[in-house]
Amino acid sequence: MRILLTNDDGILARGLRTLNEALLERGHEVTVVAPDREQSASSHAITLDRPLRIREIENKWFSVDGTPTDCVLVGCHGILRAKPDLVISGINHGPNMGEDVTYSGTVAAAFEAHILGVPSIAASMKDREGGDFPGAAQLVTRLAEALLVRQCARPAILNVNFPPGDAEGWSKPRLTRLGTRFYTDELIEKEDPRGRKYYWIGGAEAVWNGGDDTDFATVAQGAVSVTPLHLNLTDEEARQELKDWDLAGCFS
Repeated sequence: MRILLTNDDGILARGLRTLNEALLERGHEVTVVAPDREQSASSHAITLDRPLRIREIENKWFSVDGTPTDCVLVGCHGILRAKPDLVISGINHGPNMGEDVTYSGTVAAAFEAHILGVPSIAASMKDREGGDFPGAAQLVTRLAEALLVRQCARPAILNVNFPPGDAEGWSKPRLTRLGTRFYTDELIEKEDPRGRKYYWIGGAEAVWNGGDDTDFATVAQGAVSVTPLHLNLTDEEARQELKDWDLAGCFS
């Protein structure tokens, strides 16, 4: 299996190297194309205002001075010169659940693969530093193999989140849906030594809502969450309601 591996934590991230090693141990052909620095919360950004610089830092390891989306495009259209069998993004240092997937560079790389017609997995660790990355890497590898054997009707996007603690203590993976996050973000105003104001976007820990079948509830219960995603953002319920509107009259 030919796999393109990327992330948004950067080319030196522990989760990236751990996952690469697990995939190689299973005999897969892996090419790593990742940002040269952290690109967390870059979402689905693509670099159009300047050229990209690509550097091979070791065999089949390439750093790109761009976003995770850039890396998938560079990997598929440039470095590999052909579509891989699978794109895996991660293992991210921190969770990507609920509405936060819209901010995530990790998930955006998986979205870009889907647009290119390639199945993809985005993998994230709840515990940013102390998580069981080797255990998670083994599970991602087995999930990747199962995904390609079963050959979904259309390229799948699987968003996987791992709970804290050792992998031996995790409950078996559950099929989940995205939860809902209540935002407590705030704009924090500060002043530098020269009297100029600057701002941090910050806030308290996320508060989640939803049922036991959501990603956040599953991870909180110590199980691995697997959520299928898609890019069709059309609100079909609202679309039906809008049929009763006189849209032409709104613009006359």
